[in-house]
Amino acid sequence: MFSLFWENVRIALGSIKGQLLRTILTIVIIGIGIWALVGILSAVKALENTISGNFASMGANTFNIQRYEFEVQSNRSGEREKVNPIISYNNVREFLNKYEFPHTKTSLSFLGTAGAEVKFGSEKTDPEVRVYGINENYLETSGTEIEKGRNFTFFDVENNNKVCIIGSDFMKSLFKNENPINKTISIRGVKFKVIGLLESKGSTFGNNQDLRVLIPVQVARSMYTQPNINYNISVMVGDKQYMEAAQDEAIITFRNIRGLSPVEENNFGLERSDDLINRIATMTGYLEIAAWIISIITILGSSIALMNIMLVSVTERTREIGVRKALGAKRSTISTQFFMETIVIGQFGSILGIILGILTGYGFAKAFDFDFTLPWTAMIWATIITFIVAVIAGSYPASKAARLDPIESLRYE
Repeated sequence: MFSLFWENVRIALGSIKGQLLRTILTIVIIGIGIWALVGILSAVKALENTISGNFASMGANTFNIQRYEFEVQSNRSGEREKVNPIISYNNVREFLNKYEFPHTKTSLSFLGTAGAEVKFGSEKTDPEVRVYGINENYLETSGTEIEKGRNFTFFDVENNNKVCIIGSDFMKSLFKNENPINKTISIRGVKFKVIGLLESKGSTFGNNQDLRVLIPVQVARSMYTQPNINYNISVMVGDKQYMEAAQDEAIITFRNIRGLSPVEENNFGLERSDDLINRIATMTGYLEIAAWIISIITILGSSIALMNIMLVSVTERTREIGVRKALGAKRSTISTQFFMETIVIGQFGSILGIILGILTGYGFAKAFDFDFTLPWTAMIWATIITFIVAVIAGSYPASKAARLDPIESLRYE
């Protein structure tokens, strides 16, 4: 049985070589459909892995109090319906004093600048370093790990100690082949002692999380005094079962801080990290559906092209079919031979599309610094789809070839 199978494959490859140009065009058409499927799904998966990974690092038991909800409501003219006041330092300080839900940790942070120049000895960075003011709970609530050194303590923050924690990219510039711990760097002329080095987290949409400096919030406030600074509040709940209660308590506390009456709507937003992940999954789901629709339309066109090339092949090889039948070949043998040719062409197209799709997804991931993973599901489905398409497209030509009359076939010119 296997010898007959390989013989059919050998005959199929020989037939393909005989009509190389048409076969290549058909393979390319099939490959484009699979390329659309695998390429888009690869890119979507890389995007989903990176964004979900960044939000998941916050932990499923963390929520944020922020100026707006994740979804910005707009009116028909495209303008925001209402402008929420910023979360000021006084708001944050009041919240830290009044919010006392058990087994929670609250962090605060703000971005001082996204264009700082950091100096160490005679070396200095480009003016593209982000400087954040944080408290001692920031690293834990944001899922950020220390590779070397230590985190801030309560006393570092309260006593305005000139200490800092730096991102891993500084090991490539300022501290090549050197331990940065206990070294002194300068930002805006203020000297800071390095007490910690962060683990690498990569970047998302151009936001390099490894090129940042974290300093105590009070020190940051004295250095960056621009008006209307918006602060971020994150709350980590020790036990997930208390998440809803902790959120309700946080909303009540912040409403009281903002002086809202019971009938007024919240003028701030509250978001859970897993809510963001779910929304991202929904958005990427739409992109995956679009990829399937595009690829199915393209593959449908390629199936028609594949059927046409096989019909032409049947017509051109009518005399050959007549000779084989005259020598005793059965209908099933003729039909199987043409089926095999169709499947071989389809799988060549599948391989081409998968390779192009993987390269596209990989290139997309590298261009935007996303986490690339092989789209195994898309690759398996691509193989299955092309096999099904080949069977459907080859059914009529194979049936037509099997039904040819041997006498008439031998007379065919």
